[in-house]
Amino acid sequence: MPINDPYYAHAVSPSSPARRAEAVTPSDTVDLSAVAKSLYVGGPGDVRVQPAGGGAAVTLAAHPIGYLPVQVSRVLATGTTATNIVALFD
Repeated sequence: MPINDPYYAHAVSPSSPARRAEAVTPSDTVDLSAVAKSLYVGGPGDVRVQPAGGGAAVTLAAHPIGYLPVQVSRVLATGTTATNIVALFD
C-alpha cells in the first residue's frame, strides 16, 4: 500500500475519479491499452468510438472541449476530427 496515497483503499466506481490517464492515438485497428472509463477531449470535433459493451462504432459529433463519459475500447482514426484526446482509467 503506497504511504502517500490516501485513496488507495477506496472502492472504484464508475463515478469515482480516474486513477490513470494516457494520450490517445486514434486507430482503426488497435484498441486502447484497457477499457477507458471516459475520455477527455482537448480540441473540439467529432469523436468516433467503439463502445466497451460492443455493437457498432458510433460518432459523437461536434463534441466540445471537455469530458466524454462513455466507456470505450477504441477511438477510431476514421471519423475522428477532435484532437488532444486523453483516455481515463481506474
